[in-house]
Amino acid sequence: MRGIPSLITDIRKKVFTEVARMAYSGDYTQMEDIPYRIVPGSNPLHRESVFLERAIAGERVRLAMGLSLQPVQQRTMLTEGMDQAAIAEQYYEPPLVNIIPYACHACPTNRYFATELCQGCLAASCQQVCPKGAIKFVNGRSRITESLCIKCGKCAAACPYHAIVHLERPCQAACGMDAIGVDEYGKAQINYDRCVSCGQCLVSCPFGAIVDKSQIYQVIRSMLEGNKVIAIVAPSFIGQFGQNVTVPKFVAAMKQLGFAGVMEVAVGADICAIEEARDYLKKVPATQRFMATSCCPSWRMMARRLFPAESGNISMTYTPMVYTARLAKREHPDCKVVFVGPCAAKKLEAMDREIRTDVDFVLTYEELMGIFEAKEVDFSKLEAGEDLTDGTSAGRGFAVAGGVAAAVQGIIEKEHPGVEIKTQRADGLRECRKLLILAKAGKLDGYLLEGMACPGGCVAGAGTVISAASAAKQLQKHMQQASAAQSDESAFSALADQLNK
Repeated sequence: MRGIPSLITDIRKKVFTEVARMAYSGDYTQMEDIPYRIVPGSNPLHRESVFLERAIAGERVRLAMGLSLQPVQQRTMLTEGMDQAAIAEQYYEPPLVNIIPYACHACPTNRYFATELCQGCLAASCQQVCPKGAIKFVNGRSRITESLCIKCGKCAAACPYHAIVHLERPCQAACGMDAIGVDEYGKAQINYDRCVSCGQCLVSCPFGAIVDKSQIYQVIRSMLEGNKVIAIVAPSFIGQFGQNVTVPKFVAAMKQLGFAGVMEVAVGADICAIEEARDYLKKVPATQRFMATSCCPSWRMMARRLFPAESGNISMTYTPMVYTARLAKREHPDCKVVFVGPCAAKKLEAMDREIRTDVDFVLTYEELMGIFEAKEVDFSKLEAGEDLTDGTSAGRGFAVAGGVAAAVQGIIEKEHPGVEIKTQRADGLRECRKLLILAKAGKLDGYLLEGMACPGGCVAGAGTVISAASAAKQLQKHMQQASAAQSDESAFSALADQLNK
């Protein structure tokens, strides 16, 4: 649904904008009024009750503040817990991804349904192929008896009119970890032992019932408290804030918000590529049968949870976010670092104890857009700021599926012409699981494996604003504008060893 304006995207933007305005004002007691600004008037916009819409908006505001959902069975104030959330250094209170129960539509799960498109044809192919006799004609149309249906899908494949459809919950279909189940009321619920916070359920729910937490308020308060806050921006940012928003205009807009500086995470991607190339040459096949890339946190978590015996084959290299954050703090020792990117899982990565000293906050593009709206930034009237020129084409290419493996392969083939490196990639967690099944079976020995949780790569992350196809096109132009091609040509390549300490 990304790139398609809807009531859901409009409400999300309004929530982020109102929370940002509240942060700039410094008065979080306004929080109780925000649902009324998001859902004005006395008539509901899309649900049966305006009061239900405001209750859902209130929960969205709490999550945008980094707070937890309120228990339905207890009466609490919207501002409950705000004393802790208002602290600039506050991290997310787990879980990161949440389902607002009374926003969930309790969609059908895994059901085959004969529609009115059925022509009642003489062939009755659907009935003939059904192994359980679950389909009969009723008033001249095929009807499926749910209690007999085994969901094999043979009827849908046999129907010449495509009159039988497969109904599946969008959130469940999008979850490559099969982490979404159903509670006793038919509402979706998340199994957090399996969830890797990729956020694909979040952007697939047509009712906007799934929401992740944010640090919008904390980032703004940190800037207003006088901290030097540096934004490190993922390569896929290009095009997210308007087709005509150039990099220099984006940098100027960030300065207008209060950021002290902007760095591109493509710089850290270049260092990551250099380190993973070293890692591969050192370990494969000497101590490892294959090596998997490290930069996607959801891919790493999936491997550790579902393939624990193979998780040791994942590179121990730090991610581009961490390397760029360390570069920022090397140049500005007292600064705070905000990673701005497309990924919900990066929020979880930043909470890791080892990473907390490097990355202070994480924002998605969608959340940053809300801050731009709050400050009424008009890109068309902005004078261009500085350009971002440090990242190479290969480093910027990390944002699209295949880009990480290509960058690592490019370094190895350039520096070691006699070394053959075979690569295989998968994007989307279901495909990633298939890839690791093959690797576990010994069919990918000697390979460099790239895994991306989001179909298409980071350009399709849950926090993006535009479609993955549009983002990929914009990224290609951004890559072509880089001053250097390969990651080992980066001006920061010599600092790799220092940044690993």
